[in-house]
Amino acid sequence: MMNKSICGLGIFALTFVPLVPAQNQSSVAEEEKSSTVSRATDYVLNYLNMAGTEKASEFRPLNQHERTRIYLKTMANPLGYLKAGSSAGIDQFSDKPSEWEQGASGYGKRFANILGQYSIQRTVTFALGSVFHEDNRYFNSGKKGFWPRTGYAMASGLLARHDDGSRHLSISQLGGVAAGAFLSRSWQPPSQHSAGDGAVSFGISMASNIGFGVVKEFLPDLGRAIINKRKRHSSPT
Repeated sequence: MMNKSICGLGIFALTFVPLVPAQNQSSVAEEEKSSTVSRATDYVLNYLNMAGTEKASEFRPLNQHERTRIYLKTMANPLGYLKAGSSAGIDQFSDKPSEWEQGASGYGKRFANILGQYSIQRTVTFALGSVFHEDNRYFNSGKKGFWPRTGYAMASGLLARHDDGSRHLSISQLGGVAAGAFLSRSWQPPSQHSAGDGAVSFGISMASNIGFGVVKEFLPDLGRAIINKRKRHSSPT
């Protein structure tokens, strides 16, 4: 009887004990995957300056500690460096500005130029936003219908929320974009050195902000649609 019991315990151990680390490994893998997705989502929300809420009614004013933390995260966000790298590559391909040579040296100048403009813009926007208590984060409208949502999104490229939730012309956003566009003329070569070139850069950046407002408004819809589609495919039939 004793031998049978020992034999039974041996069979149990050989059969089920290996499953425990396998289940633990599976659990760890799922946690790592979830952590990676969460981190990537945080990078995207931070880079796009999105509050991560579904409705503007969920607005809550930032305190200075929160404002500073968002600014520092933005300056260290790897997506900002990827964007600068890709934009520098486009300028390299189109040989803009022509005074900057091709090759690694020219690419380095173009990368530093874009990163410098981006850093000035973000820093001045942060400083002015702190002074005037402006919140330039994007809050989804909560509206229904394509055109009402699109109109709200485009206006958001020019407006900021104050601590009471009301929206006004964003001094910090305009000031930051203008600072990046015009101060960068100081290191630009002659073909890009004039005030007119700064004005063109300012206009392009503001138009981009307005256009990206539309992307920010509808991006959560796309994310939810992808998640729901995956859930349907993974559910048992």
